[in-house]
Amino acid sequence: MPKFVFAYHGGKQPETEEEGAQVMAEWQAWFTEMGDAVLDGGNPVGQSWTVKKDGVEEYGGANPLSGYTLVQAPDMVTATGYAKNCPMVKDGSGTVEVAEAIPM
Repeated sequence: MPKFVFAYHGGKQPETEEEGAQVMAEWQAWFTEMGDAVLDGGNPVGQSWTVKKDGVEEYGGANPLSGYTLVQAPDMVTATGYAKNCPMVKDGSGTVEVAEAIPM
């Protein structure tokens, strides 16, 4: 079955411990909803750097990566359907870029 990378952009840091627990519960519920489709729940990521031919820039550009997940789905339509239920998409704080991992 095809694999898809969910690349997260945006999102927000919880301001309180209670808010953090709520956000974590929402993400866990989403992963549970996707079930066996989740191959690697991934992680948030720290500040990204951009490597170019002429050097390294210590920022991730206009819309830096904030995390990732790896899922399997029969097709792009199903994968993007999963992504639509991502907590940060639903609350409007971020986006999910979906790309199929091409087997080589």
